[in-house]
Amino acid sequence: MKEIMVVDDEEDVLSLIGDILKSGGYKVKKYISGIDAVNDTLHWKPDLIVLDIMMPEMSGWEVLKILKGNAETASIPVILLTCKGEMKDMIMGIQEGAFDYITKPFKPNDLLKRISFALKKGGKKNG
Repeated sequence: MKEIMVVDDEEDVLSLIGDILKSGGYKVKKYISGIDAVNDTLHWKPDLIVLDIMMPEMSGWEVLKILKGNAETASIPVILLTCKGEMKDMIMGIQEGAFDYITKPFKPNDLLKRISFALKKGGKKNG
């Protein structure tokens, strides 16, 4: 069973995403803090990370840079799931190493399809 880390500072969003992913057959670990998520990836390597951008203490941008800058976590596919829907944010997310970028509100089936695709690609963007 594939394990997915979900990072979002809103508990209701965490719960919703967790329920969607569990219904898709995934094991889910939820984090309300980017700092906790980064620390945990040093001990536990999820198969994929769903990451919000706008969070207190440590933004999703900072989390993404840390994960992609570490050889041990760089290959974990990250899907940014955020309210930030401007093209410049989408481009920045992909340039910083995110596998995909989804804006809220989102359709549950769309999220599951994109996660499935990212897992099949194994974190590799071009191949």
